[in-house]
Amino acid sequence: MTYLSIIAASTAAIALAGCSVDAQDTAMPATAAAQAPASLPVGTCINMGNMLEPEQEGSWGGARIADADFARIKAAGFDTVRIPVRWHNKSMDRPPYTVDPQWMARVEQVVDWALANDLNVILNSHHFDPIYADPLATAPWHGAVWKQIAERFADKPQDSLWFELENEPHDKMDDSNLIAALTPALNAVRASNPTRPVIIGGEEWSGIDSLATLDLPDDANIYPTFHYYEPFDFTHQGASWAGPDIPEPGRKYGTEEDRQRLRDDVAKIEAYVERTGKVPFMGETGAYDKHISTPERAAYHRAVHDAFAPTGVGMCTWAYANTFPFWDRETGQWLPGMLAAIGLKED
Repeated sequence: MTYLSIIAASTAAIALAGCSVDAQDTAMPATAAAQAPASLPVGTCINMGNMLEPEQEGSWGGARIADADFARIKAAGFDTVRIPVRWHNKSMDRPPYTVDPQWMARVEQVVDWALANDLNVILNSHHFDPIYADPLATAPWHGAVWKQIAERFADKPQDSLWFELENEPHDKMDDSNLIAALTPALNAVRASNPTRPVIIGGEEWSGIDSLATLDLPDDANIYPTFHYYEPFDFTHQGASWAGPDIPEPGRKYGTEEDRQRLRDDVAKIEAYVERTGKVPFMGETGAYDKHISTPERAAYHRAVHDAFAPTGVGMCTWAYANTFPFWDRETGQWLPGMLAAIGLKED
C-alpha cells in the first residue's frame, strides 16, 4: 500500500469504530517518521444543488429543501452535505451590508435540519458574483456578510459545520488577489469562530490544477478543496451555461486517454499532500444528465470514485435532485446504479 492508502485505511478503520476523526486523531506521535496529513472527515458527500444558490430558491427548476431530504440522504449512507448559498442578492451592497433576516433564518433552518439528521454540513458562499468581477473592491461587502453568517452560526458544533468562503473563484479573482480578497471574510469568521474549519478553493473555478498554486493562509484549521469535472467535454456536453464553447453532445467516456488522465490527476493529489501535509477534498464532481444516460453517468462516477478513493479525499457529488441528479423526484427513488458507483449500498 502507498503511504496515502495506509492513512486512508486507518482513518476508515477509526470511523468504523465509531470515533470522531480529525487532524489530531489521525496524527502520528512526534517520534514517527511523518505525520498523517490533515483532512476534514468529509467522507461521502452530496451537494444540495440548484436550491439555495439560484437567484431565488428553487428558481432553476429545483424544489425547496425539506427536512425529509436530509433524512433520505442520511439513510442512503452519506456523511456530509454541501449547501451552496447565494448571499450577494440577499444583502445590502453598501454598509452595513445587512443580510435579509428572513433569508438568514431560512438558511439556518436548512442547516439545522441537516445537523439534526447527523450529517456534516459544508455551508458556503456560492455565486457572490461581484467578487469575481472586482475582487478587492467587493471584499469588504463579502467580509461583512461572512461576519453575519459566522456570528449566527457560532454556537453550532464546529466538528460538523464547516464554512467555505467562496465557491469557484474565477474571472478576475485569481492567485494574484484571491487570498487578499478572502481575508476580510476569514478575519470576520475567526473573530467569532476561532477554530472552526474554513475551506478555500483555488483560481480557475477551483479545478484540480489550481491546487499547484494555491497558497493558503497560515492557519491549521483551513482546508483546501478542488472540483473535478474532467474531461469537461464529457461532463458538460450540451450544457448551455458552459459557453461560449459548449461541448457537443455525443462524447463517450472510458477511453485509455480518459483512464490515463485519471491516473495523472490522482498523482497531482498525491503530490499536493506530500508537499503541504493537507488532504484536499473534492467539493464537486458529476456529469450533466441532459445528453448522458444514467448508466453512463454511473460509470463516470465509479471511475472517479475508485481512482481517487485511495488518496483519502472526501468526495461531494453534484447533485442531489435538480441538476446532475442522484435522486429522481418523479419516481421517488435513487437513480439506479448511482449510489453503488460512489460506494454506497443500493436498495
